[in-house]
Amino acid sequence: MTMLDDHTTAATWPTAYPEGYAVVDVETTGLARDDRIVSAAVYRLDARGDVEDHWYTLVNPERDPGPVWIHGLTSDVLESAPLFPEIAGELAARLDGRVLVAHNAIFDWSMIAREYARAERTAPTRQRLCTIALSKELGLPLPNHKLESLAAHFGVVQQRAHHALDDARVLAEAFRPSLHAAARGGVRLPLLECRPLTEWSDTPALPRVGYQSSYRQTSWRPSRKRPPCPYPNPGRYVPGERLAQGMRVAFSGDTSVDRELLEDRAVEAGLHVATSVSRLTSLLVTNDPGASTSKTVKAASYGTPVIDEAAFTQLLRDVVPAPGASVPAPASPASPASPVPSVAASSASAAAGTASVPASTSVRAATSSDG
Repeated sequence: MTMLDDHTTAATWPTAYPEGYAVVDVETTGLARDDRIVSAAVYRLDARGDVEDHWYTLVNPERDPGPVWIHGLTSDVLESAPLFPEIAGELAARLDGRVLVAHNAIFDWSMIAREYARAERTAPTRQRLCTIALSKELGLPLPNHKLESLAAHFGVVQQRAHHALDDARVLAEAFRPSLHAAARGGVRLPLLECRPLTEWSDTPALPRVGYQSSYRQTSWRPSRKRPPCPYPNPGRYVPGERLAQGMRVAFSGDTSVDRELLEDRAVEAGLHVATSVSRLTSLLVTNDPGASTSKTVKAASYGTPVIDEAAFTQLLRDVVPAPGASVPAPASPASPASPVPSVAASSASAAAGTASVPASTSVRAATSSDG
């Protein structure tokens, strides 16, 4: 009997809990913004975590499939698979009105949001729940945050690790007891807003000096070295005043404009894009200042000014030049790319430390999680 067969319920179910969930896993060609989905699986659950149905599809990425040794999906296998625009409607129907649940949900959501943006569509998801964050809220005694550790804790057996359908099944079986434990303990679910991408460009972001392969074992974000900012840091941003060239700006969380496009505009305006927050950071841009991410926590401890994406976009229009410098004209919004057939790739869903991986596998990044 699996944990999904255990029908014990909390005496009083929290009325604030969502009415339904979509447990998702995607396999991808890699970990970068220009990587594609190669397979996707969704288990739909009701308000108390019971399975309603499940769905699985391959997706043709129209490019090399990436780490075949992880997900096991070769070009021959994917050649006859549907393109993402062809399955976008079915996937949307399964996500609509439900909280997206995934293990390291920011990764799965980011890949899905990008695919919909490429197809000039909008994913219907409005909230996500990361099971890594939920396990932390519950204080589960896990040795690490790998999916296999969460599964083992609840006695769930993995049959095809790193295969989208089996990973989604395993997560659904582990999520139900986690949900009930949260309900019994009156735990507030760690729900985060899903902000759909409103702008997309398939053109490699410039400058792209020192760009390295998108597939990396340690982080789902690619190495993207930029030329050093030529202007000295003038200090912190003062609310109500203008940005100045040389200011160090960090970004955290979802943005409505693709993150790298936003970063590129900051660089074009003469700002220094920082990958972390320190005492030297001039400003943190986030649409969710209340989220307990490492950047927002550090910003709060350092007293770093915080503004949202909309305010930052307005400020980019009028940046104070550094001494002896001139401000470049504001970057015009990139026109949406024409629909590009989506690529289904193995979800680099690898958590830290994957030793030998069966043929159907995915690489899930343990870093950059919602937890």
